[in-house]
Amino acid sequence: MEILLAILAAYLLGSVPFAMISAKLFGLADPRTYGSGNPGATNVLRSGNKKAALFTLIGDALKGWLAVFLAQQAELSGMTVGFVALAVFFGHLFPIFLKFKGGKGVATAAGALLALDPILGLMVLGTWLLVAYVSRYSSLAALIAAGTAPLYSALMHGTNGQFAVVGIIAMALIIKHWQNLQRLMAGQESKIGSKKKG
Repeated sequence: MEILLAILAAYLLGSVPFAMISAKLFGLADPRTYGSGNPGATNVLRSGNKKAALFTLIGDALKGWLAVFLAQQAELSGMTVGFVALAVFFGHLFPIFLKFKGGKGVATAAGALLALDPILGLMVLGTWLLVAYVSRYSSLAALIAAGTAPLYSALMHGTNGQFAVVGIIAMALIIKHWQNLQRLMAGQESKIGSKKKG
């Protein structure tokens, strides 16, 4: 019962839509009505309001980190902590508060990984930042960071339970960015800060 409650609480926390909260606080349009239609920080940035995008980014990352951190502080088993990381991540992807149509999960995944394994989280975050800085494509950065995350985990700890959790998150991120990958290949993807659809 304790495990189920922890997973449910993590899912509900992951379901909190910070993009929608940000839109309300900063007087912006519903982020699902412009740009990519994605309720996430990158799309909120397309509104032109950097503070709103930053608020969304921090909120989405913080909920991922907080869920895993609290599970660790409660001294739950490693397996349960892994399930909590997955629950908060999938809560963001499929939030009950938005009829199960959520964001793409990059920030929430980063937050969860930082709590799960700070060194791994920093490596993945560093990969995203480097690719985003060089290419100016948030989606490309997410795809490469997701692809390298399981590799980093395997190199650091082998193919243990953490590797499985990281692998599932990575696969989900790649699937959620599949249309972005197609646009990248077609040269039609929007760059960071662009107000065009992407």
